[in-house]
Amino acid sequence: MQSETPKPYLELKGITILERTLSAFSEISGLCQVIVSTSSQYEEQTRKLLKRKFPDISVDVVSGGRERQHSIYNALMVVLDEADLIAVHDAVRPFVLDSTISQCLRKAYETGGAIPGVPVKDTIKRVDSKGFITQTPDRTDLWQAQTPQIFKKEILLKAYKNAIKKDFLGTDDASLVEAIGERVSVVKGNRNNFKITYPLDFRIAELLTDENYHG
Repeated sequence: MQSETPKPYLELKGITILERTLSAFSEISGLCQVIVSTSSQYEEQTRKLLKRKFPDISVDVVSGGRERQHSIYNALMVVLDEADLIAVHDAVRPFVLDSTISQCLRKAYETGGAIPGVPVKDTIKRVDSKGFITQTPDRTDLWQAQTPQIFKKEILLKAYKNAIKKDFLGTDDASLVEAIGERVSVVKGNRNNFKITYPLDFRIAELLTDENYHG
């Protein structure tokens, strides 16, 4: 992980994390478009990958922004008119299950928005700027959010436009949707659908790849 290469372009057993992540969506019924936000240095490489993985649907590559939220907004600006649901997924979550994606899609159709999540395992502490504990939330109703976070197109676009207008920076897409008063459903996710962020995460990902785990 001590690499200048962006994490999505690191390889797990000869295949980039991004390609493994895209593979999880390749068999999703009704998929009409795939958009990846990336830096200019990787745009051409990413475009070739998308055309190879999804030869029969629209694919687009857009420039990344200063924050994750800005990158997603850039992607939203090129979403096809025909799309009714938008799924936002972290490129470095390659082990997402097909069943998780399908459950989120069904729930989003029903309620307008859905995300996967898993119950928090550890005790969570709220800590002030001086390093003192100020609160211990009851973890029985705390969940760790994952992706894909899926919403009806009009809801997600409204949420992002509101965030820009109010200069609100959320930590995920659901937080932006919550900010406009919309409710977001949560479906039970899978703990293997973790975000590859730290060296230990990468090592675990290598072990899962050795086991031929398919997300």
